[in-house]
Amino acid sequence: MGMEEGIKDNAASAPNSRSTNQFKALLPMRVLQVFLLFFVLVLGISVISMHMIKYLNIQTLAPSTLISPYDERITLESFIKPPASVWHSMNDSELLWRASMEPRILEYPFKRVPKMAFMFLTKGPLPFSPLWERFFKGHEGFYSIYVHALPDYRSDFPSSSVFYRRQIPSQHVAWGEMSMCDAERRLLANALLDISNEWFVLLSEACIPIRGFNFVYRYVSRSRYSFMGSVDEDGPYGRGRYSYAMGPEVSLSEWRKGSQWFEINRALAVEIVEDMVYYHKFKEFCRPPCYVDEHYFPTMLSIGYSDLLANRTLTWTDWSRGGAHPATFGKADITERFLKKLSRGQACFYNDKPSQVCYLFARKFSPSALEPLLKLAPKVLGF
Repeated sequence: MGMEEGIKDNAASAPNSRSTNQFKALLPMRVLQVFLLFFVLVLGISVISMHMIKYLNIQTLAPSTLISPYDERITLESFIKPPASVWHSMNDSELLWRASMEPRILEYPFKRVPKMAFMFLTKGPLPFSPLWERFFKGHEGFYSIYVHALPDYRSDFPSSSVFYRRQIPSQHVAWGEMSMCDAERRLLANALLDISNEWFVLLSEACIPIRGFNFVYRYVSRSRYSFMGSVDEDGPYGRGRYSYAMGPEVSLSEWRKGSQWFEINRALAVEIVEDMVYYHKFKEFCRPPCYVDEHYFPTMLSIGYSDLLANRTLTWTDWSRGGAHPATFGKADITERFLKKLSRGQACFYNDKPSQVCYLFARKFSPSALEPLLKLAPKVLGF
């Protein structure tokens, strides 16, 4: 009987033990379920909060209190500030691609002072730099300077000079070949990197200014046209240089000739640096005695933008002696009468009205002309 009671007690205690074990086994499972439920709830609240912030534009912090996780921040100034140096490591393809980027919104969201970019295409030294220094003096912020010299040339301008470190990466240039236009496009592209440059003037080391800076700036900025010569010239030096291989992009009736030395606005400068239609045609089919620097830009701009061209240059040149190059003037030629003849007494149109002020620059001058030019500049040239 005692044995039977012991068996009954063991039998009765067995279910209790199983229940306890089952409870202990279920307890971690319930804790896990509660934790998962809590995690899902928190995740759902987070997702809903992010959507509310995104679509309802809820800002919990003022912009000034937000801390950027990065050291450098993208600001408007980083786009509009001109490069600290004109020297860079871009090749021509990269440079032209970068320079072709232009804002599509014409109204600037900042105070923009339009500048004139003076681009000097030279073999090496600038013999008239002292004269140009006087020309630019006191007009900082209204101009920028770019110099394209031979690759192995290094200028030695002092840090006080306006030409100090203004030499851009360059390549060799051959007279009358496409490398000349490549250099001009290179100058334009470098100048376009400064968003404030609005007008672009191409000059050589043999060019001089024949008007003061204020006059030049007003004359160019108030003109409705860019100053690029574009003439339909008969004879061997005009249409005679045309090749029918230029078609269909350029027909004989569209063939134009003009001075290499131009002044254009920013919109036309962009058109030149981004051109992929006419460049290869002129490079392949306009070779000496077809001089590409006299035909490429005048033709392409005449085809697409003839209504924006004044069809004349701002640089006076004397071709009266004939030959492939214009006359060069030295020390003995520089007189008060000669300089007045350059800046006055001509006939042209300015904004569709007759004018006697046709030239702002002149060439071609030898280095010996510097001394008399410096003496006469205050009286005759106005600077």
